[in-house]
Amino acid sequence: MELRPYQRDAVDAVWKHIAQSDTNPAVVLPTGSGKTHVIAEICRAAVQDWGGRVIVLAHVKELLEQAAGKLQAVAPDLPIGVYSAGLGRRDLGYAVTIAGIQSIYQRAHDLGPMDLVIVDEAHLIPPDGEGMYRRFLTDARDLCDHQRVIGLTATPYRMKTGTICSDDSILNEVCFEVGVRELIAGGYLCPLRSRAGKTVADTSELHVRGGEFVAGEVEDLMNTQGLVESACGEIVAATVDRNAVLIFASGVAHGLHVQSILKEQHGVECGFVCGQTPATQRDETIARFKAGGVGGLKYLANVNVLTTGFDAPNVDCVALLRPTLSPGLYYQMVGRGFRLHPGKDDCLVLDFGGNVLRHGPVDAIRLADSNAGTGEAPAKQCPECDALIHAAYAVCPECEHSFPPRQEAKHEAVASDAAVVTGDEGPTRHEERVVEVAYHTHRKRSDPLAKPTMRVEYRVGFNRWVREWICFEHTGYARRKAEQWWSKRSHEPVPSTVEEAVEWANAGALAPTLRVTTEKKPGDDWERVVAYELGDKPPRLEDPDNLPEPAIAYDGYGFDPDEVPF
Repeated sequence: MELRPYQRDAVDAVWKHIAQSDTNPAVVLPTGSGKTHVIAEICRAAVQDWGGRVIVLAHVKELLEQAAGKLQAVAPDLPIGVYSAGLGRRDLGYAVTIAGIQSIYQRAHDLGPMDLVIVDEAHLIPPDGEGMYRRFLTDARDLCDHQRVIGLTATPYRMKTGTICSDDSILNEVCFEVGVRELIAGGYLCPLRSRAGKTVADTSELHVRGGEFVAGEVEDLMNTQGLVESACGEIVAATVDRNAVLIFASGVAHGLHVQSILKEQHGVECGFVCGQTPATQRDETIARFKAGGVGGLKYLANVNVLTTGFDAPNVDCVALLRPTLSPGLYYQMVGRGFRLHPGKDDCLVLDFGGNVLRHGPVDAIRLADSNAGTGEAPAKQCPECDALIHAAYAVCPECEHSFPPRQEAKHEAVASDAAVVTGDEGPTRHEERVVEVAYHTHRKRSDPLAKPTMRVEYRVGFNRWVREWICFEHTGYARRKAEQWWSKRSHEPVPSTVEEAVEWANAGALAPTLRVTTEKKPGDDWERVVAYELGDKPPRLEDPDNLPEPAIAYDGYGFDPDEVPF
């Protein structure tokens, strides 16, 4: 199995972090981007290259099955065990164990020492307390003092506490991240479009408990006869040309109500699954939905069971009949439509709960804080065509309506089409000849503890400069981008500090920049440098004794395998 470029970058970033730091890294990959492939390659390398032992933790059997299948494809000779009551297996003594946290959290000592613990859907690790993940990780660390934890997630934040990484958390730092928009542009994820429902529930009177709307109140609000009938009618009308429609309901009674209205008033069959659905019945219903076609299910409603771990690439419509204050839940629901599938051009998101307006596009989600409910909305609705668009747009990409300055986002309950990612509506681009380039060490005055960057200034006119910042001293994706930037311009090794980078740039180590292309998008305050025309790389500088120390690079990994702690 060949990894995609960003998957390979993610794997390399993990090993580099482990070799160069004693903290626990997190990898952020969008839903549908192939986290399981990354997990499988990390397991393979840990066992076959360094003789380590690994456990992969997940919370639903679908994720366990996916991990086992992908790992077997990557390394068919690798000894793999599965420990899951739901799958009827309790394997012990294997180099790689794939385990359900519910089954294994009290059994760490049965497994023996594990060098790596990989946690899929790592945002489920609680920030404190004595939950299942924390109990297992504490017991497992007692057996192996050099043990490292690697977390993978699409949503690296929690509703109440913000980011999952901090100095005092299980996971300490994001070592690699790639965004939704970047993968859509690269053809790895499916584009999204969104529509607001004609009848959208007013959530302003709902109470909040623990950072989320009170569940019973949400279901009572969404389960009114008029709203259910209107929503079902619009779902059917909007999905005539769709193949697989996944519906997120606000409760069991609500989901069953939706199912009955679709059948009685529209003559369409809708499956329904929830936590109380017997496992055999749930599996059969989901199998019919994934199969589609004759004898399959086009519509499937669910309550709390088909978010994380549900892989149905044929989903080309997601209907949100559940308002939520959780950015993670919003992302996970919408993310069910990210995956590519033959004949699938895009995924339609029907939002009846105001979630897009509340949280913003999925590639620009605004996290809740202590001032939740205040401030500028992350998305707005066009008053002409009712498109749901990013708040930064000055001109509607659907109807070309021009927004007056500081116009408030409105929520008219009228159906509309729009992208649920930020998208491009025609940024301003300029290609300009570079007259002069200057390199400086840049430190934030407002944050003396922030890592420095190299500020590169391009003079493109008599007194006009454009700038970019290169992050040599950062980690993860920012450092990797800095390495790529330097390698395109120089034969010298990549500097490890900003001071070294500036020194050698001013000494002539970099290729000349002949032209730059700048881009300014609606709502941006400054231009970004997005492309370059470079001259030839200069030869190596003559005095090798004065060269900066090279970034460690062995065997193509970007780290010394001898430094891996097992």
